[in-house]
Amino acid sequence: MSQTSTRTVSADQAAEPPPATDDPSHIGPRRLDRPVAGASVGILASFVALALIVPDRMSGWVGAGFAACAEIFGMYWQILLLATFLIALVLVFTPWAKARLGNQARPDFNRFSWIAMIMMTLLAAGGVFWAAAEPMYHYTSRPPYFSDGDGGVDAVAAALATSFIDWGFLAWAILGSLGAIVMMRAAEKGMPLRPRSLLYPIMGRRAATGPIAAIVDVVCVISVAAGTIGPVGFLGLQVSYGLNSLFGIPDVYPVQLLVIATLTAVAGVSVFSGVNRGIRFLSSANVWLALGLMAAVLVLGSAWFVVKSFFDGFALYVTDFFSMTLYRGDTEWLSGWTVFFFGWFLGYAPLMAIFVARISKGRTVRDLLISTTVLPPVATTFWFTVLGGTGIFLEQKSDGAISGPLMEGGLPAAVMAISGHLPLSLVISLGFLVLTMTFVATTTDSMSFAMSQSCMTSGEPSPRLRATWALLIGITAAVLISLGDGGVEALQSAIVITAVPVGFVMLPALVAAPVYVRQMAREQKV
Repeated sequence: MSQTSTRTVSADQAAEPPPATDDPSHIGPRRLDRPVAGASVGILASFVALALIVPDRMSGWVGAGFAACAEIFGMYWQILLLATFLIALVLVFTPWAKARLGNQARPDFNRFSWIAMIMMTLLAAGGVFWAAAEPMYHYTSRPPYFSDGDGGVDAVAAALATSFIDWGFLAWAILGSLGAIVMMRAAEKGMPLRPRSLLYPIMGRRAATGPIAAIVDVVCVISVAAGTIGPVGFLGLQVSYGLNSLFGIPDVYPVQLLVIATLTAVAGVSVFSGVNRGIRFLSSANVWLALGLMAAVLVLGSAWFVVKSFFDGFALYVTDFFSMTLYRGDTEWLSGWTVFFFGWFLGYAPLMAIFVARISKGRTVRDLLISTTVLPPVATTFWFTVLGGTGIFLEQKSDGAISGPLMEGGLPAAVMAISGHLPLSLVISLGFLVLTMTFVATTTDSMSFAMSQSCMTSGEPSPRLRATWALLIGITAAVLISLGDGGVEALQSAIVITAVPVGFVMLPALVAAPVYVRQMAREQKV
């Protein structure tokens, strides 16, 4: 593409992009890749069918596969995520980072909306579930890295630093940095916005067709479907638990089913509103609601304890960053925590690259890297400290106040226990239930777009196709939670298995992204 093809779209022109643009994904009529779509749905349906017919055997198969993948590929994932972060960080400081993405002079979205869409899509996967629970798990059971090393490290700082390793810089770097740059550059060269385009650096235009391309698309769609269905299922469990705690409504399957149906309906309405309206509105609303709840928890809990704990935990996170990231001392513990989360985020990476590329045209490379690799991790770690740190504060005041419900009721119990020990507990609890719903609805909407786009040979996916994927996610989650926690947990473990091939799909971006950034800078005479 030449520089003369650049178009200018202001942030205020919030309309769906017209069919004919410089983005190859919009060119031509909408055409569905039926083999990819059919295989993706078929594999997902087969998993659900086996889970219903032979649940124990399926759980055993998935568990064995999960353990083997975590053991064999865990260290590779740790190195891959670390390398991705370091390369992205170096690129930020190069003069090439002034190059603009997508051959477009100005961005489609203002900065607040853009960052909100990126953050809320990913943070939703565990923004409330894990932020309240993980620091408490690590506080009550000291992580082996600190047990094997300096036993004098403060327990609160150790718990938070361990959570930051799982949800911090490395997670965000693999999700939205180098892969999005490769996807954007491939699209400029006529490749589709599909996972197969991540192979463009090594296969060229041949990556657009053939059986390898189809397999890559199917694996990536299944991987992100598993990663999205899990939070939807946990949402049903958490909200149902919360309603039972607050109002005595029975914590039974019909209530959980109603919650998932409501979530699916919210995501469906957002789908038909379009990317520029639906996802942007949900993301912005999530940010303001999260900020309001964060302020309330700080004021009603202990702001001083939280702030002090954040700086202590973050300082430990930074000083021990490399050794904690590459820790291999207790592989069994790692497979349940760090390696599990790394595999989960890696499974999201290709389709997040599609989504980030779709909304980032007109941004500079430096904008993209800072807004995916630096700012969101810092915000995420503070969010984890507000929820998890407040939980630890309450636990210190009354032994078992938070850990007791957590051990008895699992993930859904943590945030409700924290809210229940604060003034205005009903208001805070309802706020977190609403936030959880809108968080997961944003992820469902965004990933239904990315999954639909992965199934298109040309054109953008129709709202009907995106709504179909959102509906399938909801139905699958509803079926799996009918089996209890085990059904959703089996699917969560399955994403680690699908992350194995995805890990190799993301590998070329390590070398290709810096090369492409340099090429774009030269072409744009930056």
